Amino acid sequence: MSYVPTVLVPGLLCSPRLYAGQLPALWRFGPVTVASQHHDESLAAMAQRLLAAAPPRFALAGLSMGGYLAFEIMRQAGHRVTRLALLNTSARPDTAERSHHRRDQIAMTQEGLFSAVVESLCQRWIPDARRGDAALHQVIRLMADETGPAAFIRQQTAIMNRPDSRPGLAAIGCPALVVAGADDEVATPAHAAEIAAQIPRSRLVVIPDCGHLSALEQPTAVTQALVSWLTQ
Repeated sequence: MSYVPTVLVPGLLCSPRLYAGQLPALWRFGPVTVASQHHDESLAAMAQRLLAAAPPRFALAGLSMGGYLAFEIMRQAGHRVTRLALLNTSARPDTAERSHHRRDQIAMTQEGLFSAVVESLCQRWIPDARRGDAALHQVIRLMADETGPAAFIRQQTAIMNRPDSRPGLAAIGCPALVVAGADDEVATPAHAAEIAAQIPRSRLVVIPDCGHLSALEQPTAVTQALVSWLTQ
């Protein structure tokens, strides 16, 4: 069994709980670190903090905003990444419409309406078939509490100002896994296919009955994909 240090990057508003279903399996291959992505308000600063704490060489996986940060890490120190996994993310920059919504959410958070913002994100992230899943909602609320309003604002600021990562995709030389939820309306299967088509050594996995938080919604399928990614 190969020894592979792995760094996992959570998404917007997410904490290490996001990867609770994957940690036991990944841990068998080497140390697993869940990166902190709530101290800085730019992807560049987040990447520098992660790289300072990471092993010299490591496998890197990120979901949603974690994927945006993974692209930044590849720009800054791609030679240190042995494998790359991109879950429920996009290589595109923020649209004007999405940035407008993020500014509204920041304003609501500053006005003390953080709980309402979290509920609105739940509605966007969770597909219709899972809207009644109380346990899933509860995990998202717990992660939001662990993140907190101030860090949420910093994360949204970083996301709004992210660059277009598409021009650098062809230069990614390590094996890459790209995962999409079939029912994800935030980072759609088309976004995932766009990424996979441009990374030379990539594999695309679309998970059925899954929205934006694949690691939580379909933990077994995501774990299987990540184990295969580490061992291929």
